[in-house]
Amino acid sequence: MFRKQIEFICHEDYAHTELEKPEPVKAHIPEWYKKLEHNMKRLTIKGCMPVLDTLTAGYVLKMPQDLFVEFNIDKIHPETGEVMVDEKTGKNIKDFKFRFGLCEEDSMIGAKMMNLNGGKAQIHYQHQLEGSSFLKKNKNFAVLKILNPWIVKTPPGYSCLFVPPLNNADDRFEIISGIVDTDKWNLEVNFPFVINGDKYETLTTTIKRGTPFAQVIPFKRDSWKMKLGTKLGKQSFRDYLSHQLQIIRSYKDRIWSKKSWN
Repeated sequence: MFRKQIEFICHEDYAHTELEKPEPVKAHIPEWYKKLEHNMKRLTIKGCMPVLDTLTAGYVLKMPQDLFVEFNIDKIHPETGEVMVDEKTGKNIKDFKFRFGLCEEDSMIGAKMMNLNGGKAQIHYQHQLEGSSFLKKNKNFAVLKILNPWIVKTPPGYSCLFVPPLNNADDRFEIISGIVDTDKWNLEVNFPFVINGDKYETLTTTIKRGTPFAQVIPFKRDSWKMKLGTKLGKQSFRDYLSHQLQIIRSYKDRIWSKKSWN
């Protein structure tokens, strides 16, 4: 069977660095899922093929370097060393500090990435996301970008959906999802991301190089039209539910198709 091909291409400036390479996302099925038992006596989510498909669909991009984060911490005055206080509210002023690259190899990759992006970290300022759930989750701090060294190329007519790893996301941060027409886009795709301020009031952590941050799912572009309808007819509702339950139980054998992402 003919298979479509997706390409991940790095800039020549990265040729002599050890980049974190994209790979099929099925290489990152979570350990909790692997350890689950599933049989007739013990039914678990491991028997749900739609969930398995989310864990194996597409490819994964990984953090190209360490990212050290101090999120929503008290802001310290650079001269006095004291916590800064808002004169109007009397509350401590908060700060968001970050640093890309904590080792020599990371620093080299980071320097090249910064150089290719005009020497500055890419940021979406607050007014660019005003009123969004992303900004709220990020405690109203400016939204940083992960500078991705890989250009993604797909066959004509195919785009890519970029999302946080489905059912396997890091609970500390997440990218803002997007669709890119990767058959025509010839540059790297960079990723705005937010810290999970809904879970962490403050957070000091290192997001390690190699941490999966984006799932890449190629798809064919098509035009769609929605149609509404009903499907019950002369069946009783009880018979309808019974029939549906039979279909659900045999979904794997009768309906599900194995997908290939290599």
